[in-house]
Formats: sequence, C-alpha cells, structure tokens
Amino acid sequence: MNASESIGWWGVVLGIFAGALRGGTPFLLVSLGECLTEKSGKINLGLEGTLLMGAMSAYAVSYHTGNPWLGVMAAFGTGAGLGAIHALLVSRPKVNDVAAGIAMLIFGSGLAFYLGKPYIRPSAPQLPALSLGGWSELPQLEAALKLSPLFVLGAGLALLLSWAFNCTRWGLRVRAVGDAPVAALALGMSVKKVRFVAIVLGSAIAGLGGAHLSLFYPGAWTEAISSGQGLMAVALVIFARWRPVHCLYASMIFGGTQAIAPALQAIGITSGYYLWNAAPYVLTLVVMVITCSPKRTLAGSPGALGTAS
Repeated sequence: MNASESIGWWGVVLGIFAGALRGGTPFLLVSLGECLTEKSGKINLGLEGTLLMGAMSAYAVSYHTGNPWLGVMAAFGTGAGLGAIHALLVSRPKVNDVAAGIAMLIFGSGLAFYLGKPYIRPSAPQLPALSLGGWSELPQLEAALKLSPLFVLGAGLALLLSWAFNCTRWGLRVRAVGDAPVAALALGMSVKKVRFVAIVLGSAIAGLGGAHLSLFYPGAWTEAISSGQGLMAVALVIFARWRPVHCLYASMIFGGTQAIAPALQAIGITSGYYLWNAAPYVLTLVVMVITCSPKRTLAGSPGALGTAS
C-alpha cells in the first residue's frame, strides 16, 4: 500500500487541491493577461503562442545563466514583445482581432518549436517552491502546500488588477476605452495608446504562465507543454465575467480538473483515466455552450469588445 492509498479518498482531495494550485497557475496568469486585454476592447487569441514562447525563453535563459529568475524575466519580456506586435497589427484599419490573434498563435508556436529544439533534453535550474506545509506530519498535505512563487504572484496580480480597474485613473481609462471608445476619444483619451499598453502588459503577464510551465510544473520544455491552456484561458475569462479575482477562482477549478485522473490513479482507480484527462476540455466546451448565446449579452462584457471601433 502506497502513501496515497493509506489515507484513501482524502488522498484524492489533496491531489486535486495540489493540482488546482500547480496546474491552475498558467490558467491564472494567461486569463489575467486576456482579461486586461479584453477590458480595453480587444481580443488576443494568440496567447497560446505567447505561453509557448514564454516557456521556451524562460527555460533557455535559466539553462544558460543558471538563474531561473532571469528566465522568468525573459518570459515576461518575450510576452511583451509578442504583445507589441499584436497591438501594432490590430491598431491598423480593417485588421480583424481574431484573424490577427490566430496569426500570432501560429507565429509564436512555430517560433517556440524552432528555437526550442536544442532545449528539449538539457536540464535547467527550477524555481524554488514555497513550502507552507512544514507544520503538518502528513506528507500528502505537506506536498500539496508547496506553492509556485508565480502562483503567489498571480494571486497578487488578481487583487491588484481588481483594485486598479475600480479605484485608479488608469483602470478607469482602460474600462472607458473598452466600453465606449468613441466617448473616450471625445474626452481626450488616446484610445490607441491605452489599448497598446493593455495588450502589451496583458501579453507579458501571459508569458509568465509559460515560465511556470517550464521552470516549476511540470518543469521541462517540450513542444506539447501548454496542451491548449492558452486557448482555454479565453473561455475562462468569459466564465469569470471579466473579473480578475474571479479568474483566480476559475483557474483553480480548471487546474483541479487536470488533477482528477492522477489523483484517482494514486489510490488505484485506473478505469476511465483518459476520459478524466479530457475533463478540462469538456469543461471549456460546457462553459462556451452555456455562456455564449447570441440572444443575450454577457454580464460584465466590455461594450466594444470585438467591434471594429
């Protein structure tokens, strides 16, 4: 009998909880980046490519410098660079947000696969875990409470963005541009400038999600490391109703669904393993079907989201 079997179904609960914290971190950072972008009235579907480029650049820099924090900074900078390209594209007349986003997804993914081939086998230094469970005598609980520093950063960013959108001049400008760009322009705001900053910063935050993937969990660089999490995060933003703090809750739900199959397997339940592995994708489909009806307006949706204005 292994350690997980010894505590029975509590092992499943702890496994899913740990998965929510570790697997939910990329969802959290990408959804916060997308939330910021969409608050300004623009959509960035290219964040899957940004996530991959963030993972690859973080791993490469960590490998060459021996410092994983420099890798995190590289992922942030790479995300900002891709965001700047996307922002310049969608600022042009008659350029569709969705088409530009898909182009950036293909560009970012292809560039990450090409540049990342030399880093598939080498081992790079990893980010240190924050151990919050040292007080417990239960190894499973101690392991579940080992947090990624980027999860703590993401949780702080969720609170910071929520405060900024409601209590700061900058946040009110982003919301005004996203809800009514014509009125914002009449009030003297630079719509293009506000949107450029929102897209670049949102993409940079999404790049940090890639650093978590390659430098903490699962902690390696492979071409399939993102598993579509960048695209699923777009649905997560809708699920969260464009509220940064709700993105935190929703990302933990999505991350927890990824951990169901391994947690059940740990106590000896292996039937339906691959079916449970599809849980995040099924959840994404259910969210999109329930929330995206053409007959109603989504609560919290920015007024100019997806329009040509």
